[in-house]
Amino acid sequence: MPKAEGDITLQGFPVNEGQIFCHTGLSAYPQGGSLITLTCVLDPRSSLNLQGRQGKMILGNGKALFVYLFTLVCLAKKSEAFVCNKHALVCETSLEITSQLTMFHETEKAVFPENGNLYRYDVTNTTTATPINIEEVITADGWEKQRVVVVANGTLPGPTITAYEDQMLVIHVINRLYSDTVSMHWHGLPQKETPYMDGVSFVTQCPINPGQTFTYKFRASPKGTYWYHSHAGAQRAKGLYGALIIRERNHPPIVRGVSENFIMQVQDWNHDYDVDQAFLYSDAGVFLNRQEIKPSIALDGSKFSLWYAQSALINGKGRYYYDPNSGAHNEAPLEIFEVEQNRTYRFRLINAAAMYPYRISIDNHPLTVVASDGFYIKPLEVESVIVHPGERFDFLIHANESITNYMIRGHTLERNRRTIAEAVLHYKGAEEKFVRIDSNRHKCLQTNKCLVLNCPFRFYPNEENIECITMGEVRSDVSNTFPNASLSHLREYFLNFAFPGPEYTPDSINGVEFTFPTVSAISQPTDISNQCHNKDCGEQKVCSCTHSIDLNYNDAIHFVLLNMGKGKGWSHPIHLHGHSFEVLKMSYGNYNSTSGELISQNADIDCRGGTTQEKSFCNSASWKDPTWKHGNVPGLNVVDPPKKDTVIVPSGGYVVVRVTADNPGLWLLHCHIQLHSADGMSILLNESFSRLPPVPEGFPKCGNFGNDGSAPVAPQTYKSVIRTDPYLVPWLQNGIWN
Repeated sequence: MPKAEGDITLQGFPVNEGQIFCHTGLSAYPQGGSLITLTCVLDPRSSLNLQGRQGKMILGNGKALFVYLFTLVCLAKKSEAFVCNKHALVCETSLEITSQLTMFHETEKAVFPENGNLYRYDVTNTTTATPINIEEVITADGWEKQRVVVVANGTLPGPTITAYEDQMLVIHVINRLYSDTVSMHWHGLPQKETPYMDGVSFVTQCPINPGQTFTYKFRASPKGTYWYHSHAGAQRAKGLYGALIIRERNHPPIVRGVSENFIMQVQDWNHDYDVDQAFLYSDAGVFLNRQEIKPSIALDGSKFSLWYAQSALINGKGRYYYDPNSGAHNEAPLEIFEVEQNRTYRFRLINAAAMYPYRISIDNHPLTVVASDGFYIKPLEVESVIVHPGERFDFLIHANESITNYMIRGHTLERNRRTIAEAVLHYKGAEEKFVRIDSNRHKCLQTNKCLVLNCPFRFYPNEENIECITMGEVRSDVSNTFPNASLSHLREYFLNFAFPGPEYTPDSINGVEFTFPTVSAISQPTDISNQCHNKDCGEQKVCSCTHSIDLNYNDAIHFVLLNMGKGKGWSHPIHLHGHSFEVLKMSYGNYNSTSGELISQNADIDCRGGTTQEKSFCNSASWKDPTWKHGNVPGLNVVDPPKKDTVIVPSGGYVVVRVTADNPGLWLLHCHIQLHSADGMSILLNESFSRLPPVPEGFPKCGNFGNDGSAPVAPQTYKSVIRTDPYLVPWLQNGIWN
């Protein structure tokens, strides 16, 4: 398959030399390969002769650009990453969604791990046998019994998509599943002017049925580390996710001199059953070998979950530890990151997990964290960083150690068990044996404590010799750019993410268990039938409905995100669609400074409800001090707050974040723990609905059929993208050509 740059020739002219520029677009090909569209842009001042080729003229920044289309057929691997050409205006690719089996090879059938390799199921002497190509197998944690996963383009994770800032991405999502629907969310992208492309089933679109295709078209902006994942049911936890990287055209000083970018995607893994069964166990209980599995406990004493993970994966690879105490494992292959001595490398870390946060470190190599959720911060050198579900961190390492192999370690923050993720940092020239790595984790001492970034609590147990840096202490690398005009229209909303209730304790926000509409809410708003205005919701009550908040255009919004009251749980990673927010303040409960356990909840909040804070559902909270209202909260960082789209809300505490309501759309705000969001810990932000762009022509409709009066359902149609597509024309006329 042609690479993005440098190895294609066209009538004798090398691509990307002189005045001709090309990019490739990848889509499915019936014979199992790929259809590659080569789009070439020729500066009209060039003297290159391309007569006889079909083309047309597009205006961009006042320059005439001739776009020539060629079609190549190439039996390329569907799993290959897609990289946009830097000079392309429009980049086009596809994701084909299928079910696959772990530990299974297309021709060699079942496989097993040994000594870091994979072998065919009937091999008896591995010393003389030829190992199977690891990249052709979804290994997961190497457990030999196959498990079904749902993936994009046949791999776990799906292929990385890389674009340059301000390019237009056109991505065809093709549902080849037998029984399930799908949709694809582009996590972290604001979808400015493209709110119908956010990819949330029954919010911004109808789900894509088996056999159907949905074409997403949106601007690749802003630059940074993002990812895509299914937003239909709990499919993300079944393996349907991948990295989405948006490169800046000119690197800032903070990352200049980087030799290579690595992508590190972490997820938790159960090799016995998938997320649907895990949901049932979360209610009914988990039993293994006639023993009941107890819920895991977080380091601050809060209860995690019955969600049982035997392993964790880095880029789809991990190991199953039979005995974590002795270090005995199944010798499954790990992800290998190869570096050269005395060079600098950038890691783009993504937590795609369904449930758990992971503390990530690399033996003998401190991490210099330079970005979070796509935005640069003032660099912080730490021993490790904690990444919660949905979050991303970019960090640099300097490969200035001895030429050997070093463990990359990740583990959960559980007290009564610990789920392990591993990979290998391999120095070029070192021995290529990865089953046993002799490196050791940095030892945290009382006289030399380890710095850990993004703790969901204030203290680790005293004996661990760890000093926490919270996101509230992180600073952006640029000063505040928040428009002052918006502050005159400040609105403040208290949202409590909790499990309140006397007996029934739903996953909720302010006591409201969210139920999804049965229609595409953004394009069929009059068909939404279960809104909350006619429900019995309020203080010390729980209810179930399609929960929403109306936001006026250009208002400044302060969300006070709580995890408090009777229903407080473990720390929640809260994700906002359609915006990145500024983290103005993080405030915690009170902890035992020796054990690290939570003692009491934060006293700044009045949970109301006519009872104590511990008994209140905290459904209608406010500041205990009324002078704090309307943005007058002491300790707000309005000078250089970090920008994020996912932030951890600590148990017994709160976070104050700020956005400007300048992006009309219908945006989901929810906990990114898969179980919590699926069970109702979500809310819709109905932002400036009257200012929405028109619904795209032919946009699918859906709904119930029965006695609820819903409108007839229009069939979904598939329309090939051509360069005269009216949905693209306004963007192309404001093109990025330079």
